[in-house]
Amino acid sequence: MERGGAPGDVLWTPSREYMDASRLSGFMQWLGTERGLHFDGYDQLWEWSVTDLDGFWSSVWSYFGVRSQAPFEAALADSRMPGASWFPGARLNYAEHALQPLDGKAPDAPAVVSLSQTRERVELSMADLRGEVAKAVVGLKALGVVKGDRVAAYVPNVSETIVMFLATAALGAIWCSCAIEFGAKAVIDRLGQIGPKVLMVVDGYRYGDKVVDRRPEVATVREALGSVDATVYLPYLSDDPAGVPDAITYKELLSSAAGEVAFEQVPFDHPLYILFSSGTTGLPKAIVHCHGGILIEHLKVLGLHQGLVRDDKFFWFTTTGWMMWNYLVSGLLMGSAIVCFDGNPGWPDLEMLWRMAGDERITYFGTSAAYIMSCRKAGIAPVGSVDLSSLNGVGSTGSPLPAEGFEWVYNSVKSDVHLSSISGGTDICSAFVGGSPFHPVRAGVIACRMLGAKVDAYDDEGNPVIGKQGELVVTAPMPSMPVGFFGDSNGDRYKEAYFDKFPGVWRHGDWITIYPDGSCVISGRSDATLNRGGVRMGTSEIYAVLDALPEVSDSLVVHIEHAEGAGDTGDLTVFVVPTAGRGLDEELKARIKSAVRTSLSPRYVPDSIYEIGEVPRTLSGKKLEVPVKRILEGAAVGQVVSRESLANPSALDAVVALARARRAGGAGAGAGAGGTGG
Repeated sequence: MERGGAPGDVLWTPSREYMDASRLSGFMQWLGTERGLHFDGYDQLWEWSVTDLDGFWSSVWSYFGVRSQAPFEAALADSRMPGASWFPGARLNYAEHALQPLDGKAPDAPAVVSLSQTRERVELSMADLRGEVAKAVVGLKALGVVKGDRVAAYVPNVSETIVMFLATAALGAIWCSCAIEFGAKAVIDRLGQIGPKVLMVVDGYRYGDKVVDRRPEVATVREALGSVDATVYLPYLSDDPAGVPDAITYKELLSSAAGEVAFEQVPFDHPLYILFSSGTTGLPKAIVHCHGGILIEHLKVLGLHQGLVRDDKFFWFTTTGWMMWNYLVSGLLMGSAIVCFDGNPGWPDLEMLWRMAGDERITYFGTSAAYIMSCRKAGIAPVGSVDLSSLNGVGSTGSPLPAEGFEWVYNSVKSDVHLSSISGGTDICSAFVGGSPFHPVRAGVIACRMLGAKVDAYDDEGNPVIGKQGELVVTAPMPSMPVGFFGDSNGDRYKEAYFDKFPGVWRHGDWITIYPDGSCVISGRSDATLNRGGVRMGTSEIYAVLDALPEVSDSLVVHIEHAEGAGDTGDLTVFVVPTAGRGLDEELKARIKSAVRTSLSPRYVPDSIYEIGEVPRTLSGKKLEVPVKRILEGAAVGQVVSRESLANPSALDAVVALARARRAGGAGAGAGAGGTGG
């Protein structure tokens, strides 16, 4: 450990040449030349960035050359939370910056590469992309779309989706997309809240070797959305739009001649897109993000922290229903080519995405912690079979990445790659904490708090703590915090979501430990806390123990509190997916209990252990800890989660069976859950 840092072996250290060549170093040099500001390393820079918010964000604006039709009065005119006022007076457009990137991308250079298991590879140059967006703008105008209207999409992650989003943004209309894997109810739960005027759809898709017909779902969604005036059909499985009501084809939408794109200049806080929360604890929140907030936040994080440049090829495995799709598209702001993929990441095997990265000469590979851990469990080692010489960076998000995941990347992918585990959320469409080109990589540790993100750990009384687990809070505004929730006219739902516990302070809902050197560890959701005898622990610490067991392929941990007066330890329940060919027997249960007792504490030895076939997850790979807990406490599935928003809806069946058996008195509980209690 260095400078009071977090525990964890150092796996990679940036060289002086690496740091000096980074955009972050260039920004610091620019601050010295243009602003007379000099900083002795990242810590001083971060401190300035969160105390002089006006100075920091106006510097980001100038350094990256943000274009505005009118000057702004101040970077931060009002610092209240909620209610912060950013860059009043400015008028700009996100799509203009994406299509006129700061690095001045050559017209014939690749801008979008679209890979799919449903069709052939598609590549668009910057000139191609601008041309298609210009035609889509004309087509959307012909359908009556104007500033403030909603354009929604029920589509996969393909190039046409990016074109439609940028055309929507160019008009000042508001974009929203749902993953094509969602069932009809999950789509209606989301889009029904926002009243879209235009709906973009496909007829289906291929997921590996499986063909999925989505025409019945499209018909159901279209019928339920009375606000829709026009449906744009993208031929994907076939060219026949039969079964897609009142559709015009994507080709027809782009059939009119068009010149250069005219970008509607909008205020900084004008809505750009609506993202939805996972919906695992009720109706999904319709989170409204704005043009200026997303633009300047993504310039900061992709430029200064991730270090994307014009010659990069940027990939993140995501669906259109996860905020990482929006994050991926912002690679265009940096002049980078973005690579999108639609299909099954595990078909024909888990090494497929790494082979794709080698074939496409990807320089930055983003994925989920769940995917990295699956690769580790499967024992694959791309380093021995794939040419990843172009790969400079790997990003991980979605859930905390255990130390073993870090080690797998350096042992099995590439020894000199910069791995950045980041944590943030749909709520800000970015990250609060992550990596930087100035920080070493330690196993299991997030390197730093991001610039401009005043992140603290609070105890229950609202006091900041260092070296101890606390609530992740943000004590100063960030420009990409939502402008509100759609339909929440008085802001009550917005305040309740983030500012209920600590007034004027954003409470994110994660457990975090911040160490003296600014590095940190995320321990899981604070609403899924394990509280045993008054000692709290995040679920990620138990997952780290279980992930280390070769007999355990996957796991889910929940804690059921006893009723008042019934004891203070509650019921710690663990669901495990044994590795192939291995069942949950008494020997394995004993190994699990022994590992937890030895690695953590006897206090956290599971009370019950059950075998399940799959861990229920959202489409972005997050484990359903809170919904499963509530189901075991007696809630109906429909009250806590929409099955159609899950990657594997049938995985809940074992949980429901166990809950029923428990309510019946415990007899047969193990069998109902596909295994035995322990």
